[in-house]
Amino acid sequence: MKLPFVGVVILALSLGGHPSVAWPGTGATYRGGLVTPPLPKPKFVLTDTSGAPFDFWRDTEGSVTLLFFGYAQCPDECPLHMSNIATALKRMPPGLGDHIKVVFVTTDPARDTPKLLRAWLNQFDKRFIGLTGNEAAVGAAQRAAGVPAATKISRAGGHYAVGHANFVLAYTGDNLAHVIYPGGITQQDWLHDLPQLVHETWK
Repeated sequence: MKLPFVGVVILALSLGGHPSVAWPGTGATYRGGLVTPPLPKPKFVLTDTSGAPFDFWRDTEGSVTLLFFGYAQCPDECPLHMSNIATALKRMPPGLGDHIKVVFVTTDPARDTPKLLRAWLNQFDKRFIGLTGNEAAVGAAQRAAGVPAATKISRAGGHYAVGHANFVLAYTGDNLAHVIYPGGITQQDWLHDLPQLVHETWK
């Protein structure tokens, strides 16, 4: 389930199959949405799937970091984003993917146990980092990232889905997210943008 993105002004947005968006003054083009002002990398600490604390700011320093909030039982957008990113990383030139970290924060900590979350992420890429915590900690992480808070959506029989933001935040070496990637971004779009994000200086 997805919620609309709020709280930032998007300069331009291009989905798969559409023309790329040029970053002003650089000649670089991106297939995500350029954001102004860029979003600062948030500071929060959650728990990874091995049970160790993960300091998001410190433990991603120096890497291009893709941050997504979702949940393992999501029927559509979460597996699609993770699959497209994983495929693009496998197709990148050797060594380039080592400069990229993918961090998935569960918005359903009650059901996404560390073991379940690890198994789900491993279906895409064993390098993906899964984070969890209690609802208060996950909520604080969403606020720190400027992401709309996830909400439970009741279903028949006591079941529920989780409404959550449907975009990936891409933080680069300056600890800012100049680009976000909404639903509709393809493997080819990621393959086009990720190498540029690794080398980008945002001059």
